[in-house]
Amino acid sequence: MEKTIPVKGVEVDSKTRCLHYHTEKDIIAIKFKCCQTYYPCHLCHEETGGHKPTLWSKDEWNTTAILCGECKNELTISEYMNCQSVCPHCESSFNPGCQNHYHLYFER
Repeated sequence: MEKTIPVKGVEVDSKTRCLHYHTEKDIIAIKFKCCQTYYPCHLCHEETGGHKPTLWSKDEWNTTAILCGECKNELTISEYMNCQSVCPHCESSFNPGCQNHYHLYFER
C-alpha cells in the first residue's frame, strides 16, 4: 500500500505539482522547517501557510525534508541537493531550476 504524505498548497496534484510550478519535472515537495508541513513551493507556503518560513540550517541537512511526487519516497536535504535533479529511488527527473530557489528553504 502506497503511503500518503499530505502536501498543502494551491491546486496541488497527485505528483506535488501546484498552481505556480506545474511542469512535468516539478515533482518535489519540501517540508518547511517552521511547520513541519510539505508544500510544493515557497509561493504555496506564502499563500496558505499563515506564517513566515524558517530555513533549514546546514547542520540539519541530514533531515528528511524532500518528497518525490513520483515514487513518494522522502529524501534528506543533502540527498536532494546532491542528486543532480534525479530521484535516487525511482530515477524520475526533477526540475533543475529548483536550485535557484535553495536560498528560500536552506541556509547556505
